[in-house]
Amino acid sequence: MFRLTQILAAVLLLLAVALGGYAWWLGSRAAGPSPGPATGAAPVVAAPTFAVVVTRREVRAGEILGADALQVVRLPIDPPGALRDVAAATGRVPATDLAAGALLLESGLVAGLAARLEEGERAVAIRADEVLGVAHRVQPGDFVDVFFLLKGDGREVTQSQARLLLSRQRVLAYGGASVDGPAGPGHDAPGAAGTTPTRTLEAARTVVLAVQVQDVARLALGEANGRLLLALRHPGDTAQPDAALFPAPVTALRTGGPGGARTALRPIDQAQAGIAMADLAGGAAPPITSPVVAFAPAIASSALVVAPPSGMAAPRRSAPARGGIEIESIRGDRREIVSY
Repeated sequence: MFRLTQILAAVLLLLAVALGGYAWWLGSRAAGPSPGPATGAAPVVAAPTFAVVVTRREVRAGEILGADALQVVRLPIDPPGALRDVAAATGRVPATDLAAGALLLESGLVAGLAARLEEGERAVAIRADEVLGVAHRVQPGDFVDVFFLLKGDGREVTQSQARLLLSRQRVLAYGGASVDGPAGPGHDAPGAAGTTPTRTLEAARTVVLAVQVQDVARLALGEANGRLLLALRHPGDTAQPDAALFPAPVTALRTGGPGGARTALRPIDQAQAGIAMADLAGGAAPPITSPVVAFAPAIASSALVVAPPSGMAAPRRSAPARGGIEIESIRGDRREIVSY
């Protein structure tokens, strides 16, 4: 029994020595060779930058951005809607004041129909129906002629008439479709390759036109007192009426410079002066002249002569009184000269 115990102890001792040697071998293998001295610092990766447009100086809200007020810089940020080219920002209008170095974003610039207007233009909405809208074939971006029809009323409109009111007006919006955004439901949809896009006609109730400021009053007066009609025209047709062939319209308000001197009116001043319905219906009223009163010397008498309107019959004279005066009386189409 004692001998068996010694043999077992010897086996356990050998096993312990073997396990210790195996553990040392594993430890030395995991440690590996010692690293040598560092040969250099790890390279630094530069952060990416993006080209964006910023302001060179302070810009007020409503000021038209010029190329001299903008510049392109590279920043480590890339916000959504940032403009990247000066040319794309030139001519735009900021909605708020911008400090120098401010980033230009689409959300901070004026958008909508106001940005589509040219200098001197105003966006004006008029009522639309199937007849006025050329069977609802009018689309944003088209050019139309505006005709108006007036019925004679015996007062401001002496006779019924139909004529051109405004020529080659640009359509900004028709119903829900507008030039400042994609067409809404019911408008052109892209078709398959080689096919014509389909279009569901929209029964629009309004149409928005780009009208010169001096013509807004004429359009409003024509719509309020008559019936308007849009005539669709080819975009390449640029013919316009010759203004020199027609008299200038008379303004509703009296105009003049200091001391009553006549001055040329700017378009905005013409809009302020307005136009009367009688003048819109008649084009331009001729100047009103008062009867000319003149004292004609006579050998035996002094006569008061009143020049009558042309086209009247010759006046009937009474016997002249010696040393008296003559007065011409006009009653309707009858004239009579009475001597005193």
